[in-house]
Amino acid sequence: MGYQLDFSKVLQGEYLDLILQGLQTTMILFAISWVLGLLLAVFLTVVRAIEFKPTQFLVAAFVEYHRNVPILIQLFVWYFGFAVVLPDAVNDYLNDIGAEIGYAIVALALNKAAYMSEDFRSGLRSIHPAQMEAARSIGLTYLGAMRWVILPQAWRLALPALLGQTLILFKGTSLAAGIGVAELSYQARYVEEQSFRIFEAYGLVTLIYMLISFAIMWGSSVLSTRYRLRVK
Repeated sequence: MGYQLDFSKVLQGEYLDLILQGLQTTMILFAISWVLGLLLAVFLTVVRAIEFKPTQFLVAAFVEYHRNVPILIQLFVWYFGFAVVLPDAVNDYLNDIGAEIGYAIVALALNKAAYMSEDFRSGLRSIHPAQMEAARSIGLTYLGAMRWVILPQAWRLALPALLGQTLILFKGTSLAAGIGVAELSYQARYVEEQSFRIFEAYGLVTLIYMLISFAIMWGSSVLSTRYRLRVK
C-alpha cells in the first residue's frame, strides 16, 4: 500500500504537545525580538539624525552589517562566536538556562533593528526640515522635537514598511532552529523523525505559519486603512 495520510497521529498526545510548545517558543521569539528591534531602531534613527560623523558612521556600519550578512550567519556569530569570549563559568550558566533562545532573540532583534531604522530614516527624509526648526523655535530641545513632532510623523510614514518587516521577522524565527532553539519548525522536524509522518508534521506546521502570517497581514491592512483615514 502507498503512503496514507493520517493527521490524527500528530494531533494528539506527545506530538501535539511538542507542536504547541514549538508554537509558544516561536511567538516568544517573535514578540520579544520585535519589541527590542523596534526600540533599538528608534534609538539608531535618532542617533544617526544627529550631525556628528563618528556616530553616523557607527550606525551606518551597524546597519550595513546586519542588512548584508545572512541572518543565519548572524545567529551563528552570536551562538558560537560570542561564547568563545565568555568565561567557562558564564557559558555553563547560560547553557543551563537555555542560552540558545537568548542568543536568537538578540540576533533577530539586532537584525530587524537595522532594517526598521532604515524605514524610520526614510520617513524622516519625507518630513520637511522646517518642522524641526519650528519645534526648536518654540523651546523644544532636539530630543524633545524628535519625540513630540518628528518621530510620530516618521512612524506613520514608515508604517507600511514596518508592517512588512514584522511579517518577515515572524517567518525568520524559523532560522533559530539552526542553533537548537526548539521553535515550531524544529519541533516539526523532531515529530517527523519520531512518527515518520513527514507530510502530516510539516503540513500542520505550514498551516500554522500561514494562519499567523495571514493574521499579521490582516492586521497590517487594518492599521494601514486607519492610517489613511487619519491623514485625509
